[in-house]
Amino acid sequence: MSVSPESKMWPLPRPGNLREVAEKIENATGLRAQIVGGSLVMSPTPRGKHAGVIARLRRQLESALPEGLAAYEVSSIALPDDPDDYVTPDLIVLPEEWEDDDDWLAAPEDAGLTVEVISKSEKSKEMRDKADWYARAGVAVLLVVDPRNGTWTLRTRPEKGAYQDTVRGKYGETVPLPHPIGSDIATDGLPMYGDGPRR
Repeated sequence: MSVSPESKMWPLPRPGNLREVAEKIENATGLRAQIVGGSLVMSPTPRGKHAGVIARLRRQLESALPEGLAAYEVSSIALPDDPDDYVTPDLIVLPEEWEDDDDWLAAPEDAGLTVEVISKSEKSKEMRDKADWYARAGVAVLLVVDPRNGTWTLRTRPEKGAYQDTVRGKYGETVPLPHPIGSDIATDGLPMYGDGPRR
C-alpha cells in the first residue's frame, strides 16, 4: 500500500498499528478493512448482486434459526490469541446477547455460522487464506458462496488449523447446515454476477 505524502489520510502500516490503519481507511474510504493473518485486506462494501445474495441468505436464516440466535452483518471476529487479527464476514450467526455487547469483536467460538460471499474480483488464494484463518480461529461452520459460477462450499469441523469436512454444491442444491442451525438453506434464485462492472 502506498500513500502519497501530500494526502496522508492514515498512518503508514507498521507492526502494532494495523488496526488503527484499518479503522482510519474504513472511515475515510468506506472500504471494508480486515486483518487476515497479519496482512491488511481491503474490499469494497457489498452492493448489487453481492448484497442480494447476502440479503436472501439472511432472510432464510432468520426464519430457520433457533431461539436465542440471530444473523448479523458488519460484525467482526478475531483470532482467540490476537485481537488485532480479525475478519468481518458477510453474515455471522451469534447469540442474541451480542446486541447488548459493548465490544466490537465477537468470540469465534460463539459463531454458529459464518458466511462469506466471494466478490467478483476476489482471488482464489485470498479465499483459501481466509478459510484457513476461520479454521485456525476455531469457527465451527463456514459457508462460502460464489456468485461468479453459482457454487457454494460448506466447511465444518475445524481441527489443527484446517477444516476436516467439506461439502460442495451448486445453485439449486440446498446447503445442509449442521447444529446449532440444523436446517437446509435453499440456493436456487441466488443472484449470479454478469459481465458488468467488477464488484
